[in-house]
Amino acid sequence: MSMRKRLSATLACTALLLAGCVQPWQRFQPGEDQSALVARFGPPREVYDLPDGGKRLMWPTQPMGEVTTAADIDRTGKVVSLRQVLQPNEFYKAQIGQWTKRDVLVNFGRPVETSYFPLMKREVWTYRYLEDNVWYLLYSFYFDDQGILRLTQKTPDPLHEPDRNRFGF
Repeated sequence: MSMRKRLSATLACTALLLAGCVQPWQRFQPGEDQSALVARFGPPREVYDLPDGGKRLMWPTQPMGEVTTAADIDRTGKVVSLRQVLQPNEFYKAQIGQWTKRDVLVNFGRPVETSYFPLMKREVWTYRYLEDNVWYLLYSFYFDDQGILRLTQKTPDPLHEPDRNRFGF
């Protein structure tokens, strides 16, 4: 086999392997109709109104999963963007002192867990996610009594701690 044919065969195999790595939200292009998304993912579990008159559709895998696919749809029902929102570059968009519970809800969906710390006077919403496809983490948003975001924090997810069951619990 000639060098050119071997190179072509190698490139073709590599392309096939990489095609299998494409995430579901990467298979759609802006301008497609939202019905194509619903046909592929099923009905969204969460729907939020956006300020421009569009909608955000969400397909979360919480409480045990680490992925929430979010699609922004314009007024005409066309896809504006489609992405996985439970990841650092999305979390880091949250603005301390400006974002409210509503902003977090619309951007990330319902949290996997909510709690209240009375000494801090903070309500905490927590999301499970996978960072860099390696680290299972929790990302938490802390709100004051007026519902304003005051603090964010990421911590290891105890669900995936290797020594979690060493005492039989």
